[in-house]
Amino acid sequence: MRVPIFSLSIILASVLLGVAVPKLVGQAGMRERMSHLGVSAGRIRVIGVLEAAAVAGLLLGLLWWPLGVAAAVGVALLLLGAVGFHLRARDPFPMVVVPLVFALAAAALAVLHVLDN
Repeated sequence: MRVPIFSLSIILASVLLGVAVPKLVGQAGMRERMSHLGVSAGRIRVIGVLEAAAVAGLLLGLLWWPLGVAAAVGVALLLLGAVGFHLRARDPFPMVVVPLVFALAAAALAVLHVLDN
């Protein structure tokens, strides 16, 4: 079961890193998209920090599975929050389903970590 755990961890960490960096550096396009969702500038940075911490947790979770479980659960919750913001903004279906799919993948990762130990 190590291959699916490794693969999901790397995929999720890569995706989160890709969305965390623009939030952390204050990229204009990201600010515009988050403003559309009703997210303040201060909250954008907080979300970016949480996403960056999740990246570290997912990767370190490959070495210590309890951290991997905690990080995967945190990612799932964070992404479910994103789903809520997209629904509230009445975004098109693809904008809602993407974070939902990754939230489900994070939940699956948490389960895999537990089953593997």
